[in-house]
Amino acid sequence: MVDSTLPLLTQGYAWLPDLSRRKGPGPVRTRLLGKPAVALRGPAAVEFFYDEQHVRRRTALPEPVLSTLFGHGAVHTLDGQEHRTRKALFVSLLKDAAGVAALAEQVAEEWDRSSKEWSGRSGVSLFDEVSVLITRAVCAWAGVPLDDGDAASQGAAASRGSADPDDPGPEDTEARRTARDLVTMVDGFATAGPRHFQARRSRRRQEKRLALLVEEIRSADGESSGTGRPATAVGAVAAHRDADGKLLDPRTAAVEILNIIRPTVAVTWYTVFGAHALHRNPALREPLALDRSGYARAFAHELRRFYPFAPFVAGLAPADVEWHGEPIEEGTLVLLDIYGQNHDPGLWHEPYTFDPERFTGREPGRDELVPQGGGEASEGHRCPGEDITLAVLSTLLPRLARLDYRVPEQDLRIPLNRMPTRPRSSFQITDISTK
Repeated sequence: MVDSTLPLLTQGYAWLPDLSRRKGPGPVRTRLLGKPAVALRGPAAVEFFYDEQHVRRRTALPEPVLSTLFGHGAVHTLDGQEHRTRKALFVSLLKDAAGVAALAEQVAEEWDRSSKEWSGRSGVSLFDEVSVLITRAVCAWAGVPLDDGDAASQGAAASRGSADPDDPGPEDTEARRTARDLVTMVDGFATAGPRHFQARRSRRRQEKRLALLVEEIRSADGESSGTGRPATAVGAVAAHRDADGKLLDPRTAAVEILNIIRPTVAVTWYTVFGAHALHRNPALREPLALDRSGYARAFAHELRRFYPFAPFVAGLAPADVEWHGEPIEEGTLVLLDIYGQNHDPGLWHEPYTFDPERFTGREPGRDELVPQGGGEASEGHRCPGEDITLAVLSTLLPRLARLDYRVPEQDLRIPLNRMPTRPRSSFQITDISTK
């Protein structure tokens, strides 16, 4: 069987859906990275995939993904009791309603302050500016210090800094440098080119910085007690004890802190997709600005369904198993086709039409809409930050709809052969007014 690694890298999100269409109904068999692989989709496949008797994560994630996106030793690489104990830390932090609301409020304050500053500039890159404001918000919420001085005075000057995360300009703020590192980690995980090596450097830089922060917290609070400062996410990670009863080593603690703040900053992609959707569908601006009957949440669900982010998730079959009578041998790479499922005409009416109304008055089924994985977040590998993603989007999207701006001529195409993708121009806006 021909290895599909190169077609995946060249075709991106289109690779697996196209392969599925060519091979017809049922599991799709191929090879990736030299391993036999089988791809599944649909709610029943989601349930199968997140059962640890069928699929496990340990050793499934390739080294390039660990060295950029998730980090070595991350919760994503664990199974069984080790995973449940570590996952409980994330659930306690990211699914706490009061904590989620506090983060959303912090994001709102940063947007309101930043958007006023944008109105004094000739134009901004929406992607860059949203990444910075979310970085400021989540770092303040999590307890990660950013030594920026008066952030409100930094806007226009900082925007002239270098775009290279390894060569920051003299007018950069720490928030902008941190935002670039966090964005770069996400932007470079699925490529073999320069973006990938920048992502590795960004991760090393942030892991080193946060490991020192953990050591400082433990030194101040007493490592032997392991109490840390649980009032913040950083304190909770510093104080966490794994299934073996031991504190995380500082580097692994840094990895897990990044697995709180990095995915939150990744909401930047969906926010800019929201601007793209409004530009393509201007009639949606008014209902989103008014946000009646939870329209912003429905809009956020549709963004996560319609626009591409994660192409699939993967694990390994721990033993010989069966899927609907189809044998899957031990060691086979099992792929859950996220992009294909979110555009499956068997699940969604007119799946390539952007329509928030499909989610008005209802929440999607647990294993129906799976942009951040499926199953139960508290027990399986589903992203526990989904509540934060929806809360941040529900906060930012109505504000975006109420913002007065002009979209100049630019390349707004979203290439499916780039992972993760975004508008080529990063969505430039001018003539900004908050009224």
